[in-house]
Amino acid sequence: MRHYEIVFLVHPDQSKQVPAMIDRYSEMVTASEGRVHRSEDWGRRRLAYMINDVYKAHYVLMNIECGLSVLAEIRKNFKFNDSVLRHLVIRRKAAITEESAIARQKAKEDASETASAEKKAPVAKAAEAPKESKPETEATEATEASGTDQAGETDETGNSPEESTTKEKEGTV
Repeated sequence: MRHYEIVFLVHPDQSKQVPAMIDRYSEMVTASEGRVHRSEDWGRRRLAYMINDVYKAHYVLMNIECGLSVLAEIRKNFKFNDSVLRHLVIRRKAAITEESAIARQKAKEDASETASAEKKAPVAKAAEAPKESKPETEATEATEASGTDQAGETDETGNSPEESTTKEKEGTV
C-alpha cells in the first residue's frame, strides 16, 4: 500500500456535509485495510481565484495509506460529486502524521480567541454584580424633590425634557 495526501475543496453551501464526507472517505480507506494517518478540516477559506462563481470554499486535508483501487474509487467520487469543487492527490514516500502549518495556525488563533474571551468574562461578571446605591424609590423621590432628572437637566419650569415634551403633546403647558 502507498501513502497519499489528499486535499479537496467543498462548495461553501455544502459545508455542513463535510464531516459526513470525511467519514465516508475514511470508511472507504479503512474498509480496504488501509489507514488514515491524518485528517484535518481547515474550514472555510478564501480562494485565490473564483471557481464556479464561488470565492470561498471549505478545505479538507487527509493523509491516507491505501491501495490503488481505493484511490481510484475516491477520485471517482470526487469527480461525480458536485459539491467537490477541486481535489488534489499527491503520492508521498512516508506517512505524514504531524499537524500541518495551517492547522497549527488555526489552533493558535483559536487559543488566542479563547484567552481573550476569558479575559473579557471576569470584566463582564464584575459589570453584572449589583451596585451599591440607593433603592429605586429613594432615587425617584430625590429626583422629584429637586426637580431634575438623573442627568441633572431641567427646563425653565423645573421639568425634565421628557416631562416637558409629554406636556406639550398633551397641550397642558
